[in-house]
Amino acid sequence: MSEQAVSIERPSDFPQHDPPIVPEPSIAPYGSRWSLVISGVCAGILVAALGAVLWFSVTIPKLQRFEDPDRALDLMVSRTLDAQDSLRRAPKWQQWMADWTMGSDEEAREQAIQWYRELVETTDDPLSKIRLAILLGESGQETAALAETKGWQDRGPSALLFGQLIDAAYGTQPLDRTQETELQAMLAETLPSGWFYDHLAARLARRAGNQDLLVTVEEQSARREDRVQQWIRPLISFESICLVMGSLMLLGIARLRGQRMNILRLHGPGVPPPWSGETAGAVILRGGALGVVTTALILSTPSFQHVSLRALAIPLANLPLLVLAYIQLLKPAGLTFMNGFGLGIKRDDLGRLACTVLAVVAAGLWGEWVMGRAAEFLHLNNHWTEWFDQDLVWGTPPVIAVSILEYVVFAPIFEELAFRGLLFAMLRRRLEFLPAALISTSLFALAHGYSLIGFISVFWSGFLWAWIYERTGSLIPGMVAHAMNNLLVCLTVMALLR
Repeated sequence: MSEQAVSIERPSDFPQHDPPIVPEPSIAPYGSRWSLVISGVCAGILVAALGAVLWFSVTIPKLQRFEDPDRALDLMVSRTLDAQDSLRRAPKWQQWMADWTMGSDEEAREQAIQWYRELVETTDDPLSKIRLAILLGESGQETAALAETKGWQDRGPSALLFGQLIDAAYGTQPLDRTQETELQAMLAETLPSGWFYDHLAARLARRAGNQDLLVTVEEQSARREDRVQQWIRPLISFESICLVMGSLMLLGIARLRGQRMNILRLHGPGVPPPWSGETAGAVILRGGALGVVTTALILSTPSFQHVSLRALAIPLANLPLLVLAYIQLLKPAGLTFMNGFGLGIKRDDLGRLACTVLAVVAAGLWGEWVMGRAAEFLHLNNHWTEWFDQDLVWGTPPVIAVSILEYVVFAPIFEELAFRGLLFAMLRRRLEFLPAALISTSLFALAHGYSLIGFISVFWSGFLWAWIYERTGSLIPGMVAHAMNNLLVCLTVMALLR
């Protein structure tokens, strides 16, 4: 499963690294008129692919991407609110950190109400309606909860029974023990065990003065909340450590100026790269277009849907780009992937690598905090479907293993090579750091097809990874930070929802 403190100098403050003089070939590899036509066609394919991603992201309702959105939203909201409730018994530092990373309990309930309203309007699911009413009632909006039941009158006998449950729990009429016993039996047949069931059962027991049942329900809730905390607490602790250590690294980097910034250097030449920007552009267009075609073929081939072959999709889709990059860019410059992109780190540089990675991770966390507060102030939020990964939540162990391999290994490696190692580096041949980073990072964020908050979050991460590539001359820090970011997201989704 959703958004500063780093000091970044003006573009003119970045040290300019003159590329080594490389003999230009007598004939440019993509200089003919026919080659320009091919590059134009490839550019059209890439623009069409990016446009399709954005079109589907905007036009296709997000709930249609799930076979069972009712079940998915019930699981996500129940576990999220269980985690929020469990924080009341947690240490103060953990409450602060959870509020910092997950948002407040009030914010979580407001989002859940908004999501359930959307689900009810889309699916007309009766269980989703009663869950929406429970959310409203438990958020102090009893009048709104009772108002929800007014539209259930002509929806059949089950809807009438649901309305009786809500009226008894949040209405003003007195509730005796006999009525409460009947309603509790009805509730047990209506909702499965979880946050919604426990809170409505506790509300009914409290109104009827059934202390024995109330204690039983609260103990059941506490046990479930503790199970959620058992998995969430280590992740919060790990993020806290990364934040503290990384923030110290950020303060140290912020105090560096001019040539002292070279202490971060891990490899040369870095950026700008020692190859032609025109040739690099042609390589990116052709390799990217071939990657789009390869991806389309993979998606249309039934055999690739098998878990054992699905893991090959990302490497195969990126293979044309990497082959062209090696033949047309690296090899003519006398470079390999290792020394062309700084993929070989010396043992003596491991300490600086760890410091830079922690600094970037901390900058990412601070950025997410700022985005979260801004989104809360502006009443914006990213849609829950953007971070609910069905494979991580409901997949079998082999499916989970392949998903983690894709997110934590393949995506960081190939995305950093493509967007930072090639696209950003190509732009740096003609542009200063800031415009080059903004353009490449915008394309990187658009390619993910997220909503506004998701776009900003990915943009910020991509900007940091471009910045660290500029400073270190190596893609390794960005790859490791990228992998850590994706791993934390995967573990959070699995700890909370699986």
